[in-house]
Amino acid sequence: MDCKSIICDFDNLYTAYRRAKSGKTNNGSCTKFKSMSLDGLNILKESLENQTYKMSKYNEFKIYEPKERVIKSCSFKDKVVQHCLCDNILHPVLADEFIRTNYAGQIGKGTLFGMDCLKEHMTTFYNSNKLNGWILKCDIHKFFYEIDHEILLDILDYHFEDDYVKWLNHLLVNSTDSPGLPLGNQAAQIYALLMLNGMDKMVKGELGIDLYGRYMDDFYLIHHDKEYLKWCLEYIREFVKSLGLSLNGKTQIIPFKCGISFLGFHHYMTEDGKYIRKIKSYNKRRIRKKLLSWSKLVKSGKMQEEKFYEKYNAWRNHAMHGNCIKLCKTMDLYCKKILESE
Repeated sequence: MDCKSIICDFDNLYTAYRRAKSGKTNNGSCTKFKSMSLDGLNILKESLENQTYKMSKYNEFKIYEPKERVIKSCSFKDKVVQHCLCDNILHPVLADEFIRTNYAGQIGKGTLFGMDCLKEHMTTFYNSNKLNGWILKCDIHKFFYEIDHEILLDILDYHFEDDYVKWLNHLLVNSTDSPGLPLGNQAAQIYALLMLNGMDKMVKGELGIDLYGRYMDDFYLIHHDKEYLKWCLEYIREFVKSLGLSLNGKTQIIPFKCGISFLGFHHYMTEDGKYIRKIKSYNKRRIRKKLLSWSKLVKSGKMQEEKFYEKYNAWRNHAMHGNCIKLCKTMDLYCKKILESE
């Protein structure tokens, strides 16, 4: 079965429809599409077969956690198409392309996998070098907003030679102005992973850095030689520049003994070789602020106490992936205090 037949297959579109509507029963475009039921899928199938399919206008809004970001959410119909493309074509083809320590947006990976790999990397380094080494911590400046469409499409065309997939990839990438990809868009997540895939292979291959990991645009290199990491930094800077991107001001070389902030935690090794993972200070301040705000909603009757604890426990479960038992006990008492206060 060719790529067009796979994407236009009704069973694949129906599976994509079910995945897209999961947890979105109150979404307006989802409700409208569901009301059309099978007719809606048949119409979508026909537009994909005839290549008359066009994306609808994005719903644009801002979020402010952990920082202000512009989210562009596509319509339910477009989510169905992207699920079908990503699940049946993009993911299967690219799964073996990505290095193991590319942590984001892939089945079986994610933040916990990334933190466990970092633990493995730091422990491995300590066993050979103790605390005598360095970490190059890098971040891409406004990564999603600066991705050049022409460069990205050249990379996509190299990996996907099928004309139909090219048509769909070009349609999705060019659904917004260049540069930039829409945050909140499933296909954009995969495109962004692929954008820096060449850098991943360059760092592991040409630079010979085994202790390397990346979560989207946030990545690290661990090595015993600071001067070599300085050279690696300039090499990476030029490579990133060739993609139309740049490193931001947070990029720095840190003593290994100081540890590294990564994925919401600070990670470090003790003198005797124990790995420690703790919630970053700004995350503690942020959750306290949120809890206080939620407690006011509870007292005003705008939020159920059950919902308050549901939100708090989501944070608590995340925090418990670090060495944060004492912190969690303190926060448990804080929750009780602010809910009981007048």
